[in-house]
Amino acid sequence: MNVAEETKLGKLLQNPEARAILGRYDASLQDHHFTIQFRKLQPLKALFDSLESDEKRDSLRRELAQVRELPEEEADPAPSPEYEPESVPRASASVRAPLTAERWGVFEIELQGPKHGNPFVDVELGAEFSREGRSVRAAGFYDGYGVYRIRFMPDAEGEWTYRTKSNARSLDGIEGRFSAAAASEGNHGPVRVKNTFHFAYEDGTAYLPFGTTCYVWNHQGEELEERTLKTLASSPFNKMRMCVFPKSYLFNENEPEHYPYEGSLESGWDYKRFNPAFFRHLERRIQDLGRLGVEADLILFHAYDRWGFSEMGRAADDRYLRYVTARLAAFRNVWWSLANEYDLMWQKEEEDWERFGSLVTGNDPYGHLTSIHNCGPFYDHGRPWITHSSIQRQDVYRTSEYTDEWRKEWNKPVVIDECAYEGNIGVGWGNITGEEMTRRFWEGAVRGGYVGHGETYVDPDDILWWSKGGELRGTSPERIAFLRRIQEEGPAEGWNPVKASGFDWDVPVAGAVGEYLIYYFGFNQPAYRDFNLRAGDRYTVDVIDTWNMTVDRLDGTFEGSFRVELPGRQYIAVRLIKA
Repeated sequence: MNVAEETKLGKLLQNPEARAILGRYDASLQDHHFTIQFRKLQPLKALFDSLESDEKRDSLRRELAQVRELPEEEADPAPSPEYEPESVPRASASVRAPLTAERWGVFEIELQGPKHGNPFVDVELGAEFSREGRSVRAAGFYDGYGVYRIRFMPDAEGEWTYRTKSNARSLDGIEGRFSAAAASEGNHGPVRVKNTFHFAYEDGTAYLPFGTTCYVWNHQGEELEERTLKTLASSPFNKMRMCVFPKSYLFNENEPEHYPYEGSLESGWDYKRFNPAFFRHLERRIQDLGRLGVEADLILFHAYDRWGFSEMGRAADDRYLRYVTARLAAFRNVWWSLANEYDLMWQKEEEDWERFGSLVTGNDPYGHLTSIHNCGPFYDHGRPWITHSSIQRQDVYRTSEYTDEWRKEWNKPVVIDECAYEGNIGVGWGNITGEEMTRRFWEGAVRGGYVGHGETYVDPDDILWWSKGGELRGTSPERIAFLRRIQEEGPAEGWNPVKASGFDWDVPVAGAVGEYLIYYFGFNQPAYRDFNLRAGDRYTVDVIDTWNMTVDRLDGTFEGSFRVELPGRQYIAVRLIKA
């Protein structure tokens, strides 16, 4: 095995023979615990430096040099046009498809076709959907037991026609039509970026993302997953960060009910054969979220993994992304998050993430929102395939305070998906108070961004909302609901940071001068505030207690220079609305 000092330990640990050798020199490297994930990023030099003698270092080099390299999986060959013999008539597969669908709903063609060989890789399938001279191509996928599906999200009402295309003769050239009706109540279409820094549904209805993180709630079994949905239904949250793959980490050591591939951890996974039951369950939960008005912010890769799904290799990664986009892109409430903490994945380099971004957006004909999330250094959110920034805090104390700077840097919406979590576990990212979580939400909002929630309270059964779901126990969610109501009452274009006067150096302000202004004092506790605004602009004044969730309107109207008496408590905001 050709190894250099800069070779990542992850590459060596992926090879069973090399792993056994490394384990003799450092027993902790045989551990499958999540802490090994961080060591996989280290170069081999770090292990050499930890050894006490040159003799041991030389011995390790000699042993590793004898290890055989694992072969890289080759990319899938182009599907053969001879998958089915010429004796099979074209377009002969049986077809089931509805005659109608709603705008931004899911129109699905079900085909009963061939199942010899491995249809997951041997069969290519798609359809071209056309209406009034415009065409959209959607990929199909194999769903097991001889069943193929093509899903399509019509974005316009009226008559649509379709024609399938496949290397399998029986699936090729099937034609049909359907009628797209008006969207049903509550169906506003997929979420889009609007006014550079904000969001709206495709029909123009404003969308303010009030997100929460619940990484693997969808891997916890029926009873707990239903409890999570019940909790969400009465919460302020309309976006859920969640993983496609299961997760292995603190408070999350249980096995999932389903795995994404055929095989097992003991015998190995067949990355060329997906497990349709796994993806059907995922789809069901995405649809459950959709019925609640919650966007599913799907994390496609993450590093917290004892099964090997974070280390599949290029060919398997690309195959997975093609499959998951073919299955899920037609659901209007899907967002793509390429990774949670992309920089902790030792096997992936920037060129891989760029390829993934191109692959996901290229296989999604509907242009769903797409992001990538960091642990340490930011990814370049200015890349064209990234629709909005997805940010983890940059230090223990500050994150929301940088929101307006990040808006200027990337000229895109700023979504702080991880500002830390309300809770009481023993690590700094998971034990802020409800007051501090609420403050971070307000601070980010007034600076023109959107902050996400998570909760990590110690539980005897290790059921923490941030990972497994269940019930919310914190004090911030009802205050976040209050903020959501305040924002929804504000300008339709969203809150944008402004300088209402030269005296506002010490407090963030959002709105539009002369129309609507909101000042947030955070952890400060002023007993009064002097305002010096433009003469002729008259406002009503509301004193908002963001923690006690009260709004007190002062008598009369105000303009120019005036003083507002305040309660001398933390977490106060002042709202000025054009009279």
